[in-house]
Amino acid sequence: MCADTAAPPSETGVDYRDTVFLPETAFPMRAGLPQREPEWLARWERIGVYDRLRSTAAGRVPFVLHDGPPYANGHLHIGHALNKVLKDMVVRSQQMMGRDARYVPGWDCHGLPIEWKIEEQYRAKGLNKDDVDTVAFRQECRKFAEGWIDVQREEFKRLGVTGKWDRPYLTMDYHAEAVIADEFMKFVMNGSLYQGSKPVMWSPVEKTALAEAEVEYHDHTSHQVWVRFGVVGQGEFSETVEDADWEQFQKDSHQNFIAIAQQERIPLSVVIWTTTPWTIPQNRAVAYNPTVSYGLYEVVRVEGDGVETPEKIIVADNLAEAVFATAKVDPSKVRRISKFNPEALVLAHPFRGIEGGNGEWDYDVPMLPGDHVTDDAGTGFVHTAPSHGDDDYQLGVKFGLPMTYNVEADGSYRADLPLFGGQHIITPEGKEGPANVSVIKQLAYAGALFAKGKLKHSYPHSWRSKAPVIYRNTPQWFVAIDRKLDDGLGTYGDTIRRRALTSINQLVEWTPATGRNRLNSMIEARPDWVLSRQRAWGVPLTCFVKKGARPDAADFLLKSPEVNARIRAAFEAEGADVWYVQGFKEKVLEGIVNPSDYEQVYDVLDVWFDSGSTHAFVLRDREDGTSDGIADLYLEGTDQHRGWFHSSLLQACGTKGRAPYRGVLTHGFTLDEKGMKMSKSLGNTTAPQEVIGEYGADILRLWVAQSDYTVDLRIGKEILKGVADSYRRLRNTMRYMLGALSGFSAAERVDVAQMPELERWVLHRLAELDAEVREGYAKYDFQGVFQKLFTFCTTDLSAIYFDIRKDALYCDAPSSLRRRACRTVMDILFHRLTTWLAPVLVFTMEEVWLERFPGEDSSVHLVDFPETPASWRDEALAAKWETIRDVRRVVTGALEVQRTAKVIGSSLEAAPEVFVTPEMMALLETITFEEVCITSCIWLSTRPVPEGAFALADVPQVAVEFELAKGGKCERCWRVLPDVGTHEHPGTCQRCNDALG
Repeated sequence: MCADTAAPPSETGVDYRDTVFLPETAFPMRAGLPQREPEWLARWERIGVYDRLRSTAAGRVPFVLHDGPPYANGHLHIGHALNKVLKDMVVRSQQMMGRDARYVPGWDCHGLPIEWKIEEQYRAKGLNKDDVDTVAFRQECRKFAEGWIDVQREEFKRLGVTGKWDRPYLTMDYHAEAVIADEFMKFVMNGSLYQGSKPVMWSPVEKTALAEAEVEYHDHTSHQVWVRFGVVGQGEFSETVEDADWEQFQKDSHQNFIAIAQQERIPLSVVIWTTTPWTIPQNRAVAYNPTVSYGLYEVVRVEGDGVETPEKIIVADNLAEAVFATAKVDPSKVRRISKFNPEALVLAHPFRGIEGGNGEWDYDVPMLPGDHVTDDAGTGFVHTAPSHGDDDYQLGVKFGLPMTYNVEADGSYRADLPLFGGQHIITPEGKEGPANVSVIKQLAYAGALFAKGKLKHSYPHSWRSKAPVIYRNTPQWFVAIDRKLDDGLGTYGDTIRRRALTSINQLVEWTPATGRNRLNSMIEARPDWVLSRQRAWGVPLTCFVKKGARPDAADFLLKSPEVNARIRAAFEAEGADVWYVQGFKEKVLEGIVNPSDYEQVYDVLDVWFDSGSTHAFVLRDREDGTSDGIADLYLEGTDQHRGWFHSSLLQACGTKGRAPYRGVLTHGFTLDEKGMKMSKSLGNTTAPQEVIGEYGADILRLWVAQSDYTVDLRIGKEILKGVADSYRRLRNTMRYMLGALSGFSAAERVDVAQMPELERWVLHRLAELDAEVREGYAKYDFQGVFQKLFTFCTTDLSAIYFDIRKDALYCDAPSSLRRRACRTVMDILFHRLTTWLAPVLVFTMEEVWLERFPGEDSSVHLVDFPETPASWRDEALAAKWETIRDVRRVVTGALEVQRTAKVIGSSLEAAPEVFVTPEMMALLETITFEEVCITSCIWLSTRPVPEGAFALADVPQVAVEFELAKGGKCERCWRVLPDVGTHEHPGTCQRCNDALG
């Protein structure tokens, strides 16, 4: 591999710098993204990139990502940026893989968040919303939303997000409102809509029912009380007891215990535990679990004056010790009398006979069995108020318990409720009212308070007002999700729940796969859907009820296709505001039914119904929608399993018979660098506008691509510095390619068959990457795609290929096959790397593209990923070069030792001897190994390895002994060779002399 004779060095003083083909490019090292990105945004808008893609992609297989609409009520936060960038990377990559990838951005415009803002403005001016005309108030909400849509649209576009920005969808558009109403009326017609009175989560501050998705959980300190319910008698036992003797024993023992307690005048009580004392006035039963072991305990309490007061208490055996400890009962004063079955006991309400009660609570309280009762906490008995909890309500329905209506919309007790009338549970300001303390005091006065305390626990709060919510019984409109539907849409089930579960498990692909189980468990357990809200800004429940008819009557709801058609036509023409215009009812009912026989419903729809209906007026009705009204992908944060994914699924299963999506992708939340939730009060937020202002949008996009979005993502200054460093390294790779391709033309191209092995190895790697990139983008694995491309650029290209081929690019003659092959491969690399990275680094890859292909109509975003020939793959060649690279690592390691010791300054000063096996010798002799190792000479040897030779533990059978290169230093290429100084051009080697001509 090396000549064995040396020539004296030449010192000619000739300057050959102008003869070397150094990279030439105007592409700057410093990106200046914050200043330059807006220029590209304006350019894309000017040349109409999105619309041009729709035109050129006509006839392709469509791919539609349906946008989950954000609320139009404030500046974007980092979660918005994460979501929209992920969506954009999906859309762009699908488009560049050959689909017709459509993206219509949208906004959720109705609902509490916007209405609340207008109310805040009213309160600041001392105005009352209820005194304002409904239509005028709604128009103010509309105007507010319009303003924020314009702001958010520009902020989203600044992220580099492509889409139909000049024609987004808005839930407050007239057509959208008409379709939402029409979708609601389908539930009216199919019989799944009903009015019921049951407990729902209620915000006293906003005075409306809330959906689960409108609730967030925060730590809250609640009052907790242990309350005596005195035993006053025995009812009928169930007839399911198989052992007649045991049944008789229970009856007799109950009678005996009650009689003894009455005779001895020792109180006999069942003790319950609750963290909502305010619900005690609404109690109608106490629940127990037949599978729990209960005991009868005699307890002697010692009062402050030393007087001992005995009583008999029934509690779950597993909880007895904890209960008595909480009540500060001396353990020596507690005696378990016997096992006790509480079935059929009749109890007294704690306020029975209380002074000032006016007989309000003078009724018997039954003991009822319930599977929801456990002995994990509390007392083993559950106080049951059917108007204030779902388990309580279900038990009430099963056993016919009466409902109570003691709590008003503002969170206060009804004014005429004895003892507590008018007192607030939650005040209008969202604070705790006096109700809990008042109830606890009355329990103490009545001798029913066994113990009390405070408990810090997770408690539901309104996501808008941040105030605690309560469960409250109110008449609301519900969709029955288990009612059989005869609507001709039963392919996947005859109820909404069955259709939803079938869709989840058979029709939808989940990314990550855990999303399936999460939504499945929610749908399996969820109650009927509460559709009504007692608000003003939204699409009204467009239905009429017959005056005087019971809600369960067949003619209670007006079901008329003709009326429905009139409502839809009116909404199309004038928007949903028309519902509130005087005389509207008469206008749409006249000639069909007598308007005076019906009442108009003025509740508005749950805003999740609005967004859940978007598939109908976006996917189904728009020309850029889908042929079947089903999206290829819904993509939102993981909280939308209980939000948009959930409501869209239920809504579509009621009106389409299946889910409106084929795929669902969920991402995590954004946290600070320490993994803490972001909070303005903690000062640990990262605003997208700040990141863009300092680094540029591409850095923010690269942060998304480098992160695992399936879990919570961290972001902060140090993380962004790391992202910026990765970006600089990648930018320098692209800059080097641009410089190396300066002046490249088609005439230079070399066929693959003529290329040296090194170039064919690069093409093999490109063929491998092409499959990996396409598979990664298809699976939405942006982190995997970027990691593979980044590693390829920094390891395979910068550290290997570019490093090796710099000499040929700079010093070979332009006609050299090696240089032409290298530039051909560089061109191939350019087209693939710019397009593969374009969905992520939208601005930078556009800048790179335009550096080579300027022109008003030119854009990397108008082209597809190039097809990569399968023939480029060469596994045998790849295996060979894996071995070559391993041997090269040993050589470069040995040279680095000498460089560190200042023996050499450049690897070209070295001519090491490399000891290898005969098999490796045969392989290495087929290439120019000194070229690969960037040395002037290499000696290959199969001799025994001398002592002290350099080696790497992970590359056995290879060792290196350092030697200096012999000869003169070529003044053009700097290689040290024996022939330097023997040619026509002074101080050059043979190769450089020939290149100079």
